Amino acid sequence: MAIVSNLRTRLGTKIGPRLNSLSGRLIAAAAVWTVLALLIGGFVLSGIFRASVEGDFDSRLKFDLDGLVAAAEPDSDGKLSLHERFSDPRFERVYSGWYWQIVPEQPKGDIRISRSLWDKAIKLTDFRMQSGIAWGHGIGPEDEQVRVVARRIEFPITATPQRGDVRTYTFLVAGNMSELQNEVSNFNTMLIWSFAIFGLGLIGAIFLQVRIGLQPLRRLSAGLARVRDGEAPRLQGRFPAEIAPLVQELNSLIDHNTEVVERARTQVSNLAHSLKTPLSVLASEASAQPGPLASTVMARVNTMRRQIDHYLARARAAGAADILGNRTPVKPVLEDLARTLSRIHADRSLSISADCPPGVAFRGDRQDLEEMAGNLMDNACKWARGQVEAKVSQQPDAEFDLCVDDDGPGLDPEERVRVGERGERLDESIPGSGFGLAIVRDIAGLYGGALELAESRLGGLRARLTLPRA
Repeated sequence: MAIVSNLRTRLGTKIGPRLNSLSGRLIAAAAVWTVLALLIGGFVLSGIFRASVEGDFDSRLKFDLDGLVAAAEPDSDGKLSLHERFSDPRFERVYSGWYWQIVPEQPKGDIRISRSLWDKAIKLTDFRMQSGIAWGHGIGPEDEQVRVVARRIEFPITATPQRGDVRTYTFLVAGNMSELQNEVSNFNTMLIWSFAIFGLGLIGAIFLQVRIGLQPLRRLSAGLARVRDGEAPRLQGRFPAEIAPLVQELNSLIDHNTEVVERARTQVSNLAHSLKTPLSVLASEASAQPGPLASTVMARVNTMRRQIDHYLARARAAGAADILGNRTPVKPVLEDLARTLSRIHADRSLSISADCPPGVAFRGDRQDLEEMAGNLMDNACKWARGQVEAKVSQQPDAEFDLCVDDDGPGLDPEERVRVGERGERLDESIPGSGFGLAIVRDIAGLYGGALELAESRLGGLRARLTLPRA
């Protein structure tokens, strides 16, 4: 019994998603790694998408800059005119977010701007040169952040006789970065929701996988419970290859435990019977030769017989308590005892009743239950005036109570302590060994039960026996 309890404690009575269980640890670890992987993947994908969008945005700015440069037509003095050659609706709408401007550098002159700038100009905040093109950022007409691309272009002056005269202009195109940021933000929002749903799906799949994967362990735990409760002699059923060796070892352990306990009980019984034979010889010889010595021998022989019966019952109960799968229905045992005691005490016309709900089973050996219930009911019959009742009631904590009441003289509290706890015999005139209640208390203790003596509602003594329920 202790072996199964320890095994069930290690395997878990119910293998659920608790952090102190195997399934809980597997699910928690998988969930943590899933979340970490999704977070890292989300950051990587967001970075890649942002780089792609920024690259596409820069390509559009570069394309517009090349178009602006190509549309510019210089005259003989190096002055530029566009002649509507560069027309794009984005640059015509005021504050549209797309702007261009042409700044003459040498000699100085008026800045030409797109209609979208209206009367404003782009203010550069930073830039870097890359292959002759300046990339940077600036502030737009409504303090908006813009991405800027610029290039310096020289146009020759042919109206003067001097060769090598040129006019230098800076062509600049800018675009509002809010479009880029909105696009990235929308993508990140969609990415977060997609990964959240995907992560929940993965965690749900992991949960199902762990639950299904650990189902054989739950079957093993349930099988051990059936063995402990006496519903099956061994672990039964087919198990996966990884658990099958464990099941075989547990079955071997159960068989070995049963064999060892049975062998020990047999040896104790043999020893007790081998002692009873010489005692019977001594008692026979003492009774054949009356005298003081014979009386002393008979008294000692009776004491030794009681001691042997007492410790034999304890040894048998100790062995039975360790046997796995013991299960004894209580109702048939009480009914058999009631019929037997009615015949034994037929001359006294006692009313002996046994009341037990169907289905109540003692988690132990039938012989031990008969020993305990028989001692209590027989003791009640010896002291009862006319009525003995045995009643079973179930308790919520996997136990049941067997209450045996009689209408005899009863015992006061001090006498109940002396009889129930110390095992003293108060009246030598009543036949018996005097070890009945002591045997009941010892056997019940081996099963984790208890014996209590109290006043009966019938006026006599009540013996309340608490035992484990299968």
